[in-house]
Amino acid sequence: MNFKIIFRIIGFLLMLTGIFMMLGIPFSIYYKSDDISALLQSGIFTSAVGLIIWFFTRDPENKELGKREGYLIVTLGWLSMALFGSIPFMLYGAVPNFTDAFFETMSGFTTTGATILTDIEVVPAGLLFWRSLTQWLGGMGIIVLSLAILPILGIGGMQLFAAEVPGITKDKLHPRVRETAKRLWGIYVIFTFTEMILLLIGGMNLFDAINHSLTTMATGGFSTKNANTAYFTSPFIQYVFIVFMLLAGMNFTIHYLAFHGRFEFTKINTEFRFYIFFIAIVTIVVAVIHLAHVNFNIEESFRQALFHVTSLVTTTGYVSSDYENWAPFSRMFFFILLFIGACAGSTGGGIKFARHYLLIKNSSLELKRLIHPRAIIPVRFNGKAVSADIILNVQAFFIFYIGITVLGSIILSFFGLDFITAAGAVSTCIGNVGPGIGAVGPLNNFADLPDMVKWILSFFMLLGRLELFTVLLIFTPAFWKS
Repeated sequence: MNFKIIFRIIGFLLMLTGIFMMLGIPFSIYYKSDDISALLQSGIFTSAVGLIIWFFTRDPENKELGKREGYLIVTLGWLSMALFGSIPFMLYGAVPNFTDAFFETMSGFTTTGATILTDIEVVPAGLLFWRSLTQWLGGMGIIVLSLAILPILGIGGMQLFAAEVPGITKDKLHPRVRETAKRLWGIYVIFTFTEMILLLIGGMNLFDAINHSLTTMATGGFSTKNANTAYFTSPFIQYVFIVFMLLAGMNFTIHYLAFHGRFEFTKINTEFRFYIFFIAIVTIVVAVIHLAHVNFNIEESFRQALFHVTSLVTTTGYVSSDYENWAPFSRMFFFILLFIGACAGSTGGGIKFARHYLLIKNSSLELKRLIHPRAIIPVRFNGKAVSADIILNVQAFFIFYIGITVLGSIILSFFGLDFITAAGAVSTCIGNVGPGIGAVGPLNNFADLPDMVKWILSFFMLLGRLELFTVLLIFTPAFWKS
């Protein structure tokens, strides 16, 4: 294990984190808030620690990164960023203790959006911006950002890219990973800026527009308002949120091809068609349910249904109303949506549409194989046959995902949580969604949960953001053997 290069890269990540932390200071100055000192001291301290680690690990003899180093760097890097990223909240006193500060920051970097803040609007502007920025950085991935701006990480960079962007396929837009990272971040920035402009046109003030653009494109869900996005009742603003949640939940390879005029890819991309079809059908069903139980007109029922379905499916977690009260069975209906996830290669979390499609398709084809045991009937995805190894990987992921969710729910019940709240908390955290059901539903938060539960849920957030295997591998004996 090449520990020198591992800590060198983690040191660089901390330097970046410290610099980004201080970007909230201009907002503190403009709004005359008293969090300048907390942000400045935290940023300098974090950057200094990173610089010291970087300095003492300079000129490593071996600059090659293997798979094990890649997994360890990504996992430890995210833990380190969440640890140091929580310092401004504690230093200012915006949260009561380290557990809550770490939970809030991990929720930010993993784009989960679960919060312990009971009064968001009293938090000063600089800290609110840092809170939103953690989601934006975590959305595309700070490791991917590092690959884009630091040449030294181009050496063996594919291992980092594969560890932070796991999934069925690793779409590369360029033979060099560094160029791929640049293109991904370029698209990400363009979409974020475009959404901000549209929100301003819709009447939102600049600070709110910036923050919500950051958290929408990250499919994070943090808001600057206690009522979340329900504060903004403008249909135009809600439709802007819907459009960009949909875009953020799509594979960014499709956006790259679209930017280059290659729209034909959307016609043959199986996951994209499944994604749009699923959201459309579920929205219609929910809109009908909404009309039958809530006194809204057709357009508003459709908008509310589309908003919440898109929000949960893309794992953004924005809330515009209390969907648990729409119908007697709405709680179970929206609970199921916590397990869907966005598209592979998006900023969303969850199981992902590609995996759901392969599981459904393989299961249906298995019936044909039973009837025709000698026939070779492959699963096709994007017009190509999918290898048996990928099918096995998807099945293993699904079993791990459901098994961990069930086990986590049982563990949380030992701490006094009722079944619905325990299952809702675990499902929303491992899926990186944000709002759950029960006591952690859309109009509640995670503030009243026991400290140990918050640590467990923080681990589930990281586990879900790195799609299980990156983190689970570290706990296997084989990982540490030569």
